[in-house]
Amino acid sequence: MGVTLLPDLGTQVLIPACAVVGIAFSLIQWLLVSKVKLTPSSEHASANNGAGKNGFADHLIEEEEGLNDHSVVLKCAEIQTAISEGATSFLFTEYQYVGVFMAAFAVLIFLFLGSVEGFSTKSQPCTYDETKSCKPALATAVFSTVSFVLGAVTSVISGFLGMKIATYANARTTLEARKGVGKAFITAFRSGAVMGFLLAANGLLVLFIAINLFKLYYGDDWGGLFESITGYGLGGSSMALFGRVGGGIYTKAADVGADLVGKIERDIPEDDPRNPAVIADNVGDNVGDIAGMGSDLFGSYAESSCAALVVASISSFGINHEFTPMLYPLIVSSVGIIVCLITTLFATDFFEIKAVKEIEPALKRQLIISTILMTVGVAVISWVALPSSFTIFNFGTQKVVHNWQLFLCVAVGLWAGLIIGFVTEYYTSNAYSPVQDVADSCRTGAATNVIFGLALGYKSVIIPIFAIAISIFVSFSFAAMYGIAMSALGMLSTIATGLAIDAYGPISDNAGGIAEMAGMSHRIRERTDALDAAGNTTAAIGKGFAIGSAALVSLALFGAFVSRAGISTVDVLTPKVFIGLIVGAMLPYWFSAMTMKSVGSAALKMVEEVRRQFNTIPGLMEGTAKPDYATCVKISTDASIKEMIPPGCLVMLTPLIVGIFFGVETLSGVLAGSLVSGVQIAISASNTGGAWDNAKKYIEAGVSEHARSLGPKGSDPHKAAVIGDTIGDPLKDTSGPSLNILIKLMAWWICGKLGLLYYSLSLVFIFKSWYGPRFGSGETEELSRYECKMKVQCEKKV
Repeated sequence: MGVTLLPDLGTQVLIPACAVVGIAFSLIQWLLVSKVKLTPSSEHASANNGAGKNGFADHLIEEEEGLNDHSVVLKCAEIQTAISEGATSFLFTEYQYVGVFMAAFAVLIFLFLGSVEGFSTKSQPCTYDETKSCKPALATAVFSTVSFVLGAVTSVISGFLGMKIATYANARTTLEARKGVGKAFITAFRSGAVMGFLLAANGLLVLFIAINLFKLYYGDDWGGLFESITGYGLGGSSMALFGRVGGGIYTKAADVGADLVGKIERDIPEDDPRNPAVIADNVGDNVGDIAGMGSDLFGSYAESSCAALVVASISSFGINHEFTPMLYPLIVSSVGIIVCLITTLFATDFFEIKAVKEIEPALKRQLIISTILMTVGVAVISWVALPSSFTIFNFGTQKVVHNWQLFLCVAVGLWAGLIIGFVTEYYTSNAYSPVQDVADSCRTGAATNVIFGLALGYKSVIIPIFAIAISIFVSFSFAAMYGIAMSALGMLSTIATGLAIDAYGPISDNAGGIAEMAGMSHRIRERTDALDAAGNTTAAIGKGFAIGSAALVSLALFGAFVSRAGISTVDVLTPKVFIGLIVGAMLPYWFSAMTMKSVGSAALKMVEEVRRQFNTIPGLMEGTAKPDYATCVKISTDASIKEMIPPGCLVMLTPLIVGIFFGVETLSGVLAGSLVSGVQIAISASNTGGAWDNAKKYIEAGVSEHARSLGPKGSDPHKAAVIGDTIGDPLKDTSGPSLNILIKLMAWWICGKLGLLYYSLSLVFIFKSWYGPRFGSGETEELSRYECKMKVQCEKKV
């Protein structure tokens, strides 16, 4: 229907070039962070060299209050090594189990897809033009399996690289805090940027290379090509499920155990080196909030990209073989990397943080600047990379769409993400009244703290849901399900910045723990606490983005499912559909119950071990004996590995069981119910936990008269706040963020063009063929109709 200003060759250059620039920028940030040395001699020499320029040596002596510099640096290096080794050990153990799953699941995908046509190697009629021949089903099975493995490996690497840079930077952030809060902020943020840009660029580059390599075989069969690419998103989210659940259980088991015994029973500070669970707690920050979040947001990015590509492949872009418009989703992500690069400079180079109160505004500016710049970038690429008008597949018809309409689809998702970020900040930052009200409720004990926190979480759902609803309405009105998928991608187009500010939080948290364990001055700890408090808010913002994009992607896939299965409407008055709705709405509660109980069981073992060590190791409380950190690390590791399996099985098996025994109508209800219910619970849980955490930090910091009236540490209101924070830990770091993966994986299992739905229907057909008289002819005819609509080769419609 038109030509594009950007030629195909330009697209072939633009996408990998932007990915390479992102990787190069992340390496530059890493080199800047590495200039902060962890060797005493280098640090001492640096201090002496700088003494004549800015008085750094004198400032250091003043800040450390006479503490020997060599011993501080050595202690920080020792603690960092322990945290890094613990995190690496856990991830390797986890990846061994996940690797077995990945291999087994890859085999299942191949068998399911290959069996659809009896492992035929013959060409078959193309899906949307039966006069043409396309590649055999066996090819789809092979390439879908390969793309699944690519997605899974990329997800694992994303999480692992994020963890390594975080454990590399935490002690360096602590040492930089001696020079001022601005220096520490820049170190932590640059470290987060390394993870953000590596993940965004690697995900984009691998997907682009896979498409071009697959294209060598598929040629003009773009439907088959992008059908096989969908495995990339499934692989990413499958690994993210285990990373999020396993990492979340690990970190919260250690955190809860350390807080309950250390703060409540023994009245010692957070991250006190006498606490046996303190190393496990700091390790958990990295494996849960860094590695888990990295895999999670990679999965969201991969799924939204694949969903958009699949819908586009059966629209005019794919039918007419228009390469540049077809890769419009990847072009959006490419421009997003450049936008995020410019945005990062505003935090690290263009402006300088001089006071604690400037930290949160600096992070907020990152969201605003990236959104504004990305809006302009999307407008430009929509003009040059899309024809003025084109058609998009919409439930069996082709809908005419203009390029400015698709721009609005991306833009509405982008700005909805900003709104969700601001609302999340408002409800989780202790700079605003909601968290301050929660802190004030601690005056009368833990019960009122819990009541106020739950109310805050429920209320925080309202505006994000309206933002998601408006995004869905606008996107679907303009470009059907493709518009919704692009809206989700718009929300994630600034993923590099989102991950940078998200990873900044755990890095700052670790920095505070290292400062405490190294015996650094109270003023240093105040600075790291301020960085950590802002980090809690940014972590909640990242979870909000992930949840919102999961809702949009899942809806796009739901539309693909009902279209492919031949369901024009989902009638909630039909008993089968209504049953599916209420069962689907129950699944997030079941999933949350499993993950929270897992945290509770592991925390129980941790509490018992910490108590045992305090009671049986002479001199531990006095600081003359060293605790057994390794046992606590082992408890968290064993518990997380064991407990992550049942929630994963719940997500993986439910769609297959429902599809086999109850059919596609019930299956559609299950997806709709889990989507609607899961989004609400995920937002509420994440924000409630974040608010409780920052209410505790608000009391501990004592930066206002109101906060000082509730403190100090060890007071009754503070103990009530610690209890609330302990309750909220599994909500905000395990159950809440894991739910968005449940939503996405349910959608992929049910809707993904991987043949799994057809496999389920085939089993139903066999089952009902054997026991047909028990069901009646109506159901058999209904099944046959669905079976024919799933198989293109059916020449006669039932």
